[in-house]
Parts: sequence; C-alpha cells; structure tokens
Amino acid sequence: MDAISQDLSPLWISLATSVTATAITMIAGIAAAAWRQRRTGPLSPIVDAIFLLPLVLPPTVVGFALLLLFGRNGPLGKLLLGVGATVVFSWPATVIAAAVVSFPLMYLTSRAALDQVDPHFLQAARTLGVTEWRIFRRVALPLAWPGVLAGTILSFARAMGEFGATLMVAGNIPGRTETIPIAIYFAVEADDLRAALRWSAAELGISFVLLAALYYWTHAAGRGRARWARI
Repeated sequence: MDAISQDLSPLWISLATSVTATAITMIAGIAAAAWRQRRTGPLSPIVDAIFLLPLVLPPTVVGFALLLLFGRNGPLGKLLLGVGATVVFSWPATVIAAAVVSFPLMYLTSRAALDQVDPHFLQAARTLGVTEWRIFRRVALPLAWPGVLAGTILSFARAMGEFGATLMVAGNIPGRTETIPIAIYFAVEADDLRAALRWSAAELGISFVLLAALYYWTHAAGRGRARWARI
C-alpha cells in the first residue's frame, strides 16, 4: 500500500486547518476592512502596510516572526505558558500560520468589495436613523457579499497551500501538523516521488475546484447585476 492509502491524515489536517483559518480570516478581514474604510489619515498607509505584510514577506520570515511571538521566550508564548498552554509545534500553530498568510487576501477583497458599495444606499439608511452597525450588517455587507465570498475562496486556497510558515512554527508531526504541502516536501526528501505526485495531484484537484467555483461565482454575480441593471 502506498503512503496515501496508508495515511490520509495530511488531507484531513489540511482541510481542518484551512476551514478554521478561513473562518478566522473571514471575520478578521471583514472587520479590518470595515474599520479601515471609515478611517483616513496620515497613518492609513502604515496600517495598510501592516495588514498586507504577510502577502509580500517570504513565508519563512512570517513563520520566524510567529515563532518569536509564540515561542517559550516570546511575549505571547510566556502568557500561554502562564496558563499551562503552548502553541508552537501543535495543530493550533498550523491554523495560526495559515490564518496569518491568508489574511491579506481576505482584507484586500473585502476592502475592494466594500468600496464598491454605492454610498447613496448607506446615506439613505443613515437619514432613517439606522445605526452604523445595522447599516453595515443589513446594507453594506449584503451588497459586498460577492466580493467577500471571492476573498473567502482565495483565502481558503491560500491556507491549503501554506508551507513555509507552517513548517517554521508547527513543524512536521505526522498526524498532528503534517499538511499536504509538508507531506509533499518530505516525500520528495525521502525519494518517494510516487507519494509526492499523488499528494500534489490532490492539492491540484482541490485548488482547481476552488478556482472554478470562484470563476463561476464571480461570473454568475456579474450576470445577476447585469439583469438588475436592465430592469
């Protein structure tokens, strides 16, 4: 029996990690985009740069930064040790790494989607005395939802493919932190090209389905907007 038939744990770990990380980045990305949209000033470019840093930095640098934060001597690591918990080299570390590297995609797409919302709709709701939270929840977010969903799909795909930061902060522990990209890397290192090829095919298949869903959704949303425009 080959490696994949013997152990499917990299697949389940990757899926569980990506789903959890995407849920985190979806909430954090939308909140950050909404907060940033309402605030402009001289520090705005700095805020954007901080939010987008994981997108431009090498994943190993991101992983090293997380290792410094969550390690035993790091500020967050010491706090966790105080309550008897550790993050480094555990499954939560894979989630943190995936969430950090996929957050910029969610933030960018959510910000762009919210910027596309017609401000006249928001102003009309304000004249009726609706609270800002309700305007965001009932008006802005539904109108921006196609873009938000696109960002969610992209974030999930990015989380599925995360390797460098995960390896730095979570390591390679079979059955716990070994995701598909890590399984591919160590299969190649062990000269098990057959297993590496099959895991690569699995990753390719999942990514293809996600991108096809993204293409279908964006085009379906565009056709829907065009029909509404003609009415």
